Amino acid sequence: MMQEAQLSESHIQTEFKKTTERMHLVACWVAIATNAVWYFNDYVILPERWTLLFVLHFGMAAITTLAVLLRNQLGIGIYACAFLAASAISVQNAYLLSIVDITNLQKFTISYITFFAGVGMLLLWNLRLSLALILLTILSNIVFYMLNSPLPLGAFFLNGGLPTLTVAVFSVVTIHIRRKLTYKELKSRLELELSKEIIEEQKKEVECKNAEMTSSLRYAKRLQEALLPSKNVMEQVFEDRYFILYKPRDIVSGDFYWAREINTTIDREHQKKYFLMAVADCTGHGVPGAFMSLLGSNFLSQSAVEKNINSPAEALDFLNRKIINTLNQGQEKETIRDGMDISFIALNFEEKKMIYAGANNAVYIVRKGELITLNPNKQAIGNMNQEVLPYSNTVVSLEKNDCIYLFTDGYADQFGGPKGKKLMRKQFENALISHSLDSMSKQKLAIEALFNEWKGSVEQTDDVCVIGIKWSGA
Repeated sequence: MMQEAQLSESHIQTEFKKTTERMHLVACWVAIATNAVWYFNDYVILPERWTLLFVLHFGMAAITTLAVLLRNQLGIGIYACAFLAASAISVQNAYLLSIVDITNLQKFTISYITFFAGVGMLLLWNLRLSLALILLTILSNIVFYMLNSPLPLGAFFLNGGLPTLTVAVFSVVTIHIRRKLTYKELKSRLELELSKEIIEEQKKEVECKNAEMTSSLRYAKRLQEALLPSKNVMEQVFEDRYFILYKPRDIVSGDFYWAREINTTIDREHQKKYFLMAVADCTGHGVPGAFMSLLGSNFLSQSAVEKNINSPAEALDFLNRKIINTLNQGQEKETIRDGMDISFIALNFEEKKMIYAGANNAVYIVRKGELITLNPNKQAIGNMNQEVLPYSNTVVSLEKNDCIYLFTDGYADQFGGPKGKKLMRKQFENALISHSLDSMSKQKLAIEALFNEWKGSVEQTDDVCVIGIKWSGA
């Protein structure tokens, strides 16, 4: 069952907290390192106050380092450590602004602005901490100005306070925007990861079901093949004078062939021995066609033992009735129109004759390089028209080396070739004619090679079944 990618808000908040905590830990170490480095910059500006500068810079670095390293023992979070570091640097800079003249004020203001730019780029805390830092910055500047600064208020504000405050406000806005964007990006990433996990689980589930289905289909294939005439049945009658080209499009097939040797049951004195053979193309292919083929094969076997069925046409009439009744049993609202096209022949070796009946499926005979077509009734098995006509027999006298071909339309309907078109009946017929003097094994190789060459890399269009028999004249 398909699942939707859903994340709880608490999970997103937890992951967001982990992400921002890592960033704030980095920010703390950056603040410690850069503030120590900035000592040397401030020393160049105020060398006479190197002791004070050393205490301010390295004292702040030491306090922040201890806070970071002992935060678990002290019970404080990394946000508090980051706020401590930012607050200490801000207060430190506020103090330095209050003790310098106008020239050095501008230099220290650059340091102060750089600090707030770094705050905007590195920190992702909430708006309350940003506002608290701004408030602390304003108050410390006011207090230190009142206590220490020799400069007029206007000069101090324009050259130090205003630029610093402006950048500080921008840093607050930057942190707020980055925090929102980071949250959205993290949420999207987590949803994507969850989707990938779900897809992977679904993929495994589908693969498992496909494996089970394929296993079932392979078992069904064995059952279907078990219903096909065995090689021994064919060889006992035709020896090496036959071939079967059977190529299901899927694992199981909608095409099937059937064979049986029988005695007619008209009366005992006039019994005749026949070898029956049929090739059928059921509606659809794959599983639906395979189910229909099982019905067809079963009903053909029933027809072979029915006493009142003594010709291919009567067998097709029986098959037609059985298919219609079976498929529409209990179907009061909807009529099922599935069925099959079929060629059915009965070979009499004593009289050297063949009786043929067909439902939309012709039979070819190639005799001395010429093609003879035995045309079927234009009525499929399973016909549900208002008028269901009986099938008719065609009797043909056979001559030595006649080649008889039963087939479905899958061979001629295969797409391919240089223009991606159907192979077509004409090309199929020409191949049968041109190879009719060859042995049946060579004929099979030739028409299979033509099929594969025409198909090329194109997917097989339909099930294929072609059976060839060479009449021995015996």
